[in-house]
Amino acid sequence: MFVQSADFVKRHQGNINDISVYDQESNPPTWKMTTMNLAIRGIDADLGDHNADTFFEDLHKTEKFDFILANPPFNLKDWGGKKLEDDVRWQYGTTPEGNANFAWVQHMIHHLNRLGRMGMVLANGALSSQTNNEGEIRAKIVDADLVEGIIAMPDKLFYSTGIPVGLWIITRNKKQSGKTLFIDACDMGTMVSRRLREFTDADIAKVSTAFDAFRDGTLETEKDFSAIGHDGGYQGAGLHPDSRPLRRCRRNGGRR
Repeated sequence: MFVQSADFVKRHQGNINDISVYDQESNPPTWKMTTMNLAIRGIDADLGDHNADTFFEDLHKTEKFDFILANPPFNLKDWGGKKLEDDVRWQYGTTPEGNANFAWVQHMIHHLNRLGRMGMVLANGALSSQTNNEGEIRAKIVDADLVEGIIAMPDKLFYSTGIPVGLWIITRNKKQSGKTLFIDACDMGTMVSRRLREFTDADIAKVSTAFDAFRDGTLETEKDFSAIGHDGGYQGAGLHPDSRPLRRCRRNGGRR
């Protein structure tokens, strides 16, 4: 993600020396490889001086960021939540011990600055789960008008798992207050092997163009692709987590 972000900056005539990258990794080999990779590419990065658990040893505890990209472990169990029940990061509710999805979400929100924006990949179950108090946490995040958009992605996008996922766009200072963009991208992407699907440049452009138009207030919604929910509501968009498009996406992925 960091390398792609640096490439994005260069493509838009930016200077990678104007950005600073922060990260944290608990796995020692991954931490070492990431540190080396970023250094080789000349990307200024602070990954801490050692690998560490994000929840129990936040290496960037006082930092607030402009942009956050996150692809945390899906549906992580036994993450030690009982030891962190009163953590300051749980502004919208204490995440259940059996699933860390909303602990990741709240950790990232905690680290956004007042104009910050983040993109986070989560298992599609995070859209509709009512287990323990997950539904209440999600509702409070929606009520806080933080969810700018939800993109229902197809299956087979990752080497490590074939499940379809959702991409959450969370923004502190939304241009379209009280509105959320829902995109059904379940049928997008191209299969490059039996087990792997890739988003083409055209796919990415279609989604990003829709977001740009939504933020500018000029989006003309497209049936079975894009819809706008008002006051954070799923139902008003016609893309409720239990509606046909997202239900199909969770079950089967795309048709291609």
